[in-house]
Amino acid sequence: MNDSAFRIASISDNGLDGNSAIHQLGHQSWTAANLCIPSFHGDLRYFTTRWDALCPYVEVSLEMLDMAARPLLIYALPPECDWGHPIKDAYGLVDVRDPLYWTLPKRAKKFKELRQKHSQFIHSIDLVPGSSLSEADLYRWGSEHFSRFEINPSEISGFVDYVSHLDVLVIRVDDINGSNVLTDVSILLPERGQVYGSFCQWNPAYRASSPGLYACLLAAQWARDNGYEVYNLGPVGAFPYKRLFVNRVEPIFSLALCPADHPLAQDKTSPLFSDFRMTDWNKLRRGRRYSWRAEKYLFA
Repeated sequence: MNDSAFRIASISDNGLDGNSAIHQLGHQSWTAANLCIPSFHGDLRYFTTRWDALCPYVEVSLEMLDMAARPLLIYALPPECDWGHPIKDAYGLVDVRDPLYWTLPKRAKKFKELRQKHSQFIHSIDLVPGSSLSEADLYRWGSEHFSRFEINPSEISGFVDYVSHLDVLVIRVDDINGSNVLTDVSILLPERGQVYGSFCQWNPAYRASSPGLYACLLAAQWARDNGYEVYNLGPVGAFPYKRLFVNRVEPIFSLALCPADHPLAQDKTSPLFSDFRMTDWNKLRRGRRYSWRAEKYLFA
């Protein structure tokens, strides 16, 4: 792909003309009308793709970028592609096949405590074909989570699209009276040997039982017991609790495409500054390697 063929110029809202032609790339499909999701930094609007909030490894093409609105932030491109640059965060990975992972004394002690806290609850683990899922299913499992994290309804549609040819792992924990303690949803990526933790909704009434941590433990155990290599907890930088589980990290390669005169590029508190290096704005290819500290994301 030739970077010079890519247009950085801003596309107005009118550029999203509702064209119903369906485009396909990897696990993603879209039209010109549903590709972009508006996000806001204060009053400043920018755009992400409809897979941004709940899905991993968003693939891109010149065709996609040409029809997208600006400013555009695309998080988590596939690490093996030539595009994107590491942002100031990382994917927290669990190498579930590492035998030392489960026997590290400090971690093993924490895991034992979590199992004891949840020993009186009722567990269920289901493997659901993504092709059978509806948006209503997602809201049934995660409506409170979506509201809390301001997940756009179009991002729910993006999840349903992404998993249409994949399987989804659904873990539920309920108390003996039938009240839900947690519901955890992961995307299975067999081509990567990976289980990706998409979202977890847990009941704050059970905060003392650490349900979010327990969901991570159950998903990691399932990955180990079912032939997967990695459980991916998603971005870890803003979630210190995830470090209990992480024994490997992976850079999150992303793109920031914004006209130089846009107000977002002038506001030093915007995601352009907090997430990205200025030298990487409006650049597609990685071009050079970065040194970054993996240690700060690992459990000590």
